[in-house]
Amino acid sequence: MADRVTVIGWDGSPLTEAARSALSAATLVAGAAHHLALPEVPPGAERVRLGSVGLAARRIAGHRGTAVVLADGDPGFFGVVRTLRAPEHGLEVEVVPAVSSVAAAFARAGMPWDDARVVVAQQRTLRRAVNVCRAHPKVAVLTSPGAGPAELALLLDGVHRTFVVCEELGTTREQVSVLTSDKAADHTWRDPNVVLVIGGAGGAGASAAPWLMGHDPAAGSVRGWAEQSGEYDSDGRPDIAQDPTLRAVQLARLGPRTGDLVWDVGSSGGAFAVEAARFGAAVIAIDLNPVAHTVAEAAARRHGVLLQTVTGRAPHVLESLPEPDVVRVGAGGVPVVSACADRRPERIAAHATTRDEAEAIGTALTAGGYTVETVLLQTVGLDPEDWNERERSVVFLLTGRRTTGAP
Repeated sequence: MADRVTVIGWDGSPLTEAARSALSAATLVAGAAHHLALPEVPPGAERVRLGSVGLAARRIAGHRGTAVVLADGDPGFFGVVRTLRAPEHGLEVEVVPAVSSVAAAFARAGMPWDDARVVVAQQRTLRRAVNVCRAHPKVAVLTSPGAGPAELALLLDGVHRTFVVCEELGTTREQVSVLTSDKAADHTWRDPNVVLVIGGAGGAGASAAPWLMGHDPAAGSVRGWAEQSGEYDSDGRPDIAQDPTLRAVQLARLGPRTGDLVWDVGSSGGAFAVEAARFGAAVIAIDLNPVAHTVAEAAARRHGVLLQTVTGRAPHVLESLPEPDVVRVGAGGVPVVSACADRRPERIAAHATTRDEAEAIGTALTAGGYTVETVLLQTVGLDPEDWNERERSVVFLLTGRRTTGAP
């Protein structure tokens, strides 16, 4: 068992006295190739190339002596400390931090970053990282091979952002490039790098003095969810799909969250799209009517959130869109529901005004590999002066949950 494991963060600046002292006493040093080439590494120490941190931790646990792990930036911020402290390794860890690569990247750009989201992009998390970039105006992306600036740019197709790409921070080969996202896919980038994804700031959500780390989508919004339609402008079409009670239950059933991509098909005035975005999800609002998008975009600005609008007739317009996590079908009936089910989102919510239509939508969802819940929602608005009925809404709500293992 290693007597002590010291994790040293390195940001390219000279090592601190504490770091040099720990290194001088090390009998095993683990790190990347450029860490192991540092002159402070004792010539007689065992050297371990740090690929899999888990494998290195097991090797350190079996080492008789004093171990040091070198890592870029702050090793406690999306770094090796989490793995080394896992109970199965039984290691006692001391940390000598350095400036994180995210802090360094924003420093190179001359920007504050207390209002930024930070995500890790690996091949298995790349799509969710991109969805955060769609939903938030300032995101730092810690990349990895196969999930770098070019891949981010390709998946952001149709969404304009500015990329600040910081390659090999702290080394003699450090380079900072500023370009639009549509140009990033044309380059070959060196690892490791950090990408700052900037743009699309929502007016009402911006804060000169933030109090919470990261962008707060609800900062500029009214308190509460599924507000009465008067909170949102209309695109001029009478539409039961905009009923606030129906919208509240749809939001509850779909559960949009950070990292998700939501399709709002038949978005109309954008009430559902905006409220899904307030939960931190990326949203694409799809409607045939260009006026609907003008209204939805204005509502998004008022509430300080970002969303993408796509004009076209569903289901055909859906073919070129990125894969959704959850879908709300506000218009289009069975053909649109079936087309959405073919894309296999986790959940689909749709509504119907007649029992026959509800049965047809339910059948389509079941055929698509979904377990279906159907409820009849009835709301009655009352006049508080005399308790007379003001308006009544009756609608079937159908929610499809993808069956585990469904094709």
